[in-house]
Amino acid sequence: MGAYSVNIISLSNKIHHFNYDLGDTFFREYGTDLVSQGSFHADVALNKHETFIEADFIIKGNAVLTCDRSLEPFDFPIESDHRILFKFGDTNEEMSDEIIMIHRDTATLELGQYLYEFIALAIPIKKLHPKFQEAEDDEDENQEGKIVYTSSSDEKGGDNDDNDGIDPRWNILKKLK
Repeated sequence: MGAYSVNIISLSNKIHHFNYDLGDTFFREYGTDLVSQGSFHADVALNKHETFIEADFIIKGNAVLTCDRSLEPFDFPIESDHRILFKFGDTNEEMSDEIIMIHRDTATLELGQYLYEFIALAIPIKKLHPKFQEAEDDEDENQEGKIVYTSSSDEKGGDNDDNDGIDPRWNILKKLK
């Protein structure tokens, strides 16, 4: 049984709390190129019932990311709250992102992969070092609130009976009305 496995057969029908400190050994076991370093604390509350287990994950810490612009490493703070329902059934099946059916005879839940996935989901697509983030925010503010002016003829609509802007070759079509 791994460090992040919970023996669910021996759990009584009540809330059970598990605390994990996730560091370099965790990321060596579960990590990928997306997140390979960091320091996190995870609180997992398993509320066991007769037909399902409700798991609440609260993860807080810092991931070491590489800036996309300068390739400098930096700490990125992450706070993540997620809930998964493990329903007891006849097969193992992921019914949705939040509901997973596990076989009735399942003895342990492996929580490590879920902890890693929740950390990975909190990583932004565009990873910018905080020193570049301020400049990026300023650019975004400059782009907001642009005012577009239109002429008064555009406001009247597309049906203009004004002959000033019409090509004389199309005048013959007006007789068809």
